[in-house]
Amino acid sequence: MKPAGPVIGVLALQGDVPEHLRALQDVGARAVSVRRPEELHQLDGLVIPGGESTTLWRLSVAFDMLEPLRKLIASGLPAFGSCAGMIMLADRLADGVTGQLTFGGIDMTVRRNAFGRQVDSFESDITLSGLGIDGTGPLRAVFIRAPWVEQNGEHVAVLGTEERTGRIVAVRQGQLLATAFHPELTPDRRIHELFVDIVKDNT
Repeated sequence: MKPAGPVIGVLALQGDVPEHLRALQDVGARAVSVRRPEELHQLDGLVIPGGESTTLWRLSVAFDMLEPLRKLIASGLPAFGSCAGMIMLADRLADGVTGQLTFGGIDMTVRRNAFGRQVDSFESDITLSGLGIDGTGPLRAVFIRAPWVEQNGEHVAVLGTEERTGRIVAVRQGQLLATAFHPELTPDRRIHELFVDIVKDNT
């Protein structure tokens, strides 16, 4: 008997894979690790975890995942990217390395490592707005070599900004969701709950 809840994969090439799996399970999803193209057909949604975006790009090429994921995301597969995952969902990069490719899908320009290097990691309270996640207090956000959104298209909803800088750090475009911070590293499950709701609405 198939467990209740949508099947959501976590791209298991690099990054906080166990933490995302646990967070998704906490909010009622059937969470699975994926790293091969043949594993993608089972998914109702996909999480792209943090890590290092150039490494994610190169590993996705090495594991033959880049083009299949680009096609699936373009065709409507719900996806959520945190930190490096936000970079991978961006249509444009402000400072990508030569030849760097992304999965794309969100009409935004993202700057890599915009908040600084590893030693500049910090935590900040983020006020979330819109789409059913407001009115429940600020979210404590963990930023680790985090990107920010420098430009977003008219169909990209801004869900949150970082207080000190005013920079955009959480966005949604249709069935795609992205955060510059790591919601999997705190007990607050609102971002994962929102993504599961997006996946359910898409199935």
